[in-house]
Amino acid sequence: MAEEKTIALNRKALHDYFILEKVEAGLVLTGSEIKSLRAGKISLREGYAKSEAGELWLTNVHIARYDAGNRFNHDPLRPRKLLLHRREIDGLSAKVNEKGFTLVPLRVYIKDGLAKVELGLGRGKKEYDKREAIARKAAGREMERAMRRSFKG
Repeated sequence: MAEEKTIALNRKALHDYFILEKVEAGLVLTGSEIKSLRAGKISLREGYAKSEAGELWLTNVHIARYDAGNRFNHDPLRPRKLLLHRREIDGLSAKVNEKGFTLVPLRVYIKDGLAKVELGLGRGKKEYDKREAIARKAAGREMERAMRRSFKG
């Protein structure tokens, strides 16, 4: 059984995108990056993955500098290579090149001692989709409150 420890979640991605497909990818990190990642100092908020020369790169993900690092500490916003099989990269790249699709990081976790990222193939939501989701969530919370009040009565 594979042991997983979630380090970071990207809740904003679920708000901004319809996630159609999920895929697990390995993450190539330096020593100071993995130490900082294990300490939970990562932000996926503005991150995305892009295809470049037949490889996938995780861009705009901020991993804070390691506190105990020396002058060879990493650049917090550097692009990081993603490890996937060739056919997975080709398939995802083809879909991303279609109109409106983006590869967004949904969560970063440690699995069997290795850093992994869960990527979601998403289509951007329009403003009215977001408002509809917020209204649905609020209605659900209101129903929960009403149910709790009726049972207390």
